[in-house]
Amino acid sequence: MPVADAQHVIQKAQEGSHDAFRILVERHMKQAYNLAYGFLLDHDDAEDVAQESFVRAYQSLGSFRVESEFGTWLYRIVHNVALNRLRHEKTKSSRHVSLDHPLADSASGDGNVAEGKEQQMHVERALHELPTLQRSVVILRHLEGLSTRQVSQILGCTEGTVKTHLHRGLKKMKKLLSFIHKDMP
Repeated sequence: MPVADAQHVIQKAQEGSHDAFRILVERHMKQAYNLAYGFLLDHDDAEDVAQESFVRAYQSLGSFRVESEFGTWLYRIVHNVALNRLRHEKTKSSRHVSLDHPLADSASGDGNVAEGKEQQMHVERALHELPTLQRSVVILRHLEGLSTRQVSQILGCTEGTVKTHLHRGLKKMKKLLSFIHKDMP
């Protein structure tokens, strides 16, 4: 969608058009959900966070600057809501991927599918062992495919900081996942 059209939809939503805001939700729901899931590893929690993020975006739409990128602004909201959810969960109990996580079910399908799911589970576990900022950068940059500039805007830090945390996060994940390469024939 051309920038002018996107700005027009945002402007209409700011003027109170529910149809315009619905268009924004439809365009960004999948990415908001995927980002939330990357942090939480739980489908229900990810749905809740995505929905709560859109509620917050709707409530704050008046403060959104039209010359900015709506997706970047929204992803910052999703990021903050997801981190708040993680902090809340940590105070209740430590959060780990449980053995009954959907990705841990390697009993179904052929060996390659099961092996792929198992590797994905290991990657998700390693991701959740990263410090919060490193995890955020890796999720936004590699899983969501955002640019370094977009990630820096979402996280409110410099591009250099993003690059540093990306390098450190990927290095730590490589170390945590080194056993996968050792197990391969």
